[in-house]
Amino acid sequence: MVSADTISRRIVQGRGVEKADLAIRNVRLLDLVTGELVQTDIAICGDTIVGTYGTYRGAREIDGRGRVAVPGFIDTHLHVESSLVSPLEFDRCVLPRGVTAAICDPHEMANVIGTQAFDYFLACAERTAMDLRVQLSSCVPATHLETAGASLSAADLVPYAGHPKVIGLAEFMNFPGVLHLDPGCLAKLEVFSGGHVDGHAPLLRGMDLSGYIAAGIRTDHETTTRDEALEKIRKGMTVLIREGSVSKDLHALAPLLDVQTSPFLTFCTDDRNPLDIAEEGHLDFMIRTAIAMGCPPVAVYRAASLTAASAFGLKDRGMIAPGKRADIVLLDDMEACAVSQVVSAGRLVDEALFAARGTVTPIALDSVKDVSVSAEDFRVAGGAGQAHVIGVVPGRIITEHLRIDLPGSDLERYPDLSQDVVKVAVVARHGINRNIGRGFVKGFGLKRGAIASSVGHDSHNICVVGADDADMAVAVNRLAEIHGGFVVVSDGEVRAELALPIAGLMSTLPYEQVREALIPLRDAARGLGVTLQEPFLQVAFLPLPVIPHLKITDLGMVDVNRMALIHD
Repeated sequence: MVSADTISRRIVQGRGVEKADLAIRNVRLLDLVTGELVQTDIAICGDTIVGTYGTYRGAREIDGRGRVAVPGFIDTHLHVESSLVSPLEFDRCVLPRGVTAAICDPHEMANVIGTQAFDYFLACAERTAMDLRVQLSSCVPATHLETAGASLSAADLVPYAGHPKVIGLAEFMNFPGVLHLDPGCLAKLEVFSGGHVDGHAPLLRGMDLSGYIAAGIRTDHETTTRDEALEKIRKGMTVLIREGSVSKDLHALAPLLDVQTSPFLTFCTDDRNPLDIAEEGHLDFMIRTAIAMGCPPVAVYRAASLTAASAFGLKDRGMIAPGKRADIVLLDDMEACAVSQVVSAGRLVDEALFAARGTVTPIALDSVKDVSVSAEDFRVAGGAGQAHVIGVVPGRIITEHLRIDLPGSDLERYPDLSQDVVKVAVVARHGINRNIGRGFVKGFGLKRGAIASSVGHDSHNICVVGADDADMAVAVNRLAEIHGGFVVVSDGEVRAELALPIAGLMSTLPYEQVREALIPLRDAARGLGVTLQEPFLQVAFLPLPVIPHLKITDLGMVDVNRMALIHD
């Protein structure tokens, strides 16, 4: 509730009777209605815009110097955990780039420690300078074909539904469960009916898509082609165009973004690490890329702000207009999305703002449990012959289901480096069992050694890819010693590593140090022959059995199209 005194102050400052708390003077405001650039001042009272299209004075003033003013950007779907840093460090990393709000799903952490992940993220969201909103994870675990560290029912979510930082139910990945009326899925949809429910429906089309949307699901970020996106927005969904570190859909979907479609398309990053943010950017990268591809700037900036706000019920933002939250980005160059200054809830974004936030104590620092393996644990039974092989597609988390002839002995099947086929294994790490799923993967370019990660969507067991069984064992055991993270091993020696002790997913270090640590990791992986641009997050998506077509979990190889383990 806003007090009468606050309302009164907004009125008199908006009318220009009194000085604004803050006036941003001499800007060119991008009018999201007409697309015009309009010379104006912007008056702010507290955290709220109270005046535009006029001349204002303020108790404090910022000289706009003719820069372009646009609304703050909203990342509509992401997992902070995939930035590899804590929510407070993520705040420091992306808010200066104009991301004034982000809608996160902490299901990576929730798959490790359950509802404690909500407690942690909500505590952080109450302190971040940006407006961090939380969606409640709908699929923990994502499927029955893996071992997660926790299991959440509808009853587990209900106590969090009324929190002011909670928007609704996060990505409903188990779309087969929705379509086949799984009781657990229906219970969650019933609890959140009438509220916001995020979708997750890769390649879903036709009548099955209609049934999925009819369940009350409103968005989708797994769309990878223009035709698929057009069908989904025609059926009432908002499509979240994604450009992460691995999943890169912007070039496929941007041609659909114009003035007419901009109310139905918005942007998200899903999974993007600090090194990519440093080298390319965040939403600012998506904005400048879409404009460079020929999308009208007004459509792009609408998608990044107004459409995002509307899709998620954030009625207090999305435009630079009286009564809206004062989230404002000043640009030196609109087409290049060159961010000069950022105002978040009426506060200038600087180091003093971040210093005033306070801290949140890290949790789940010992989540890698009961893991100790040897080279023998990675032997694949079978012998020479045709094998199921995961085919990695660069820039996609969708994988191919390949059948490839591999060499072997009477009892064991071997990788074949001449065909770019190496081993992949998933080692259970939650202390529930000692499962190891084994198989083969093509597309890494790996010639020797191994790379391993405790980031393994969505259940986050340890995933290791290797050309040598002994190196695979060294990599997995080292991850247990550092309580999770990334490791590169060759000739029995650790060549590079990054510890991620918060639930085995996030670092306790500042984002700048994490960013710098990723450089020798990437170089070490390339030294083993790896050709993928982002090998560690590519490894992390190999155990994701809700994305077609072939994946691997601690239970074994999974035919995602049939949602069944492969036994032959």
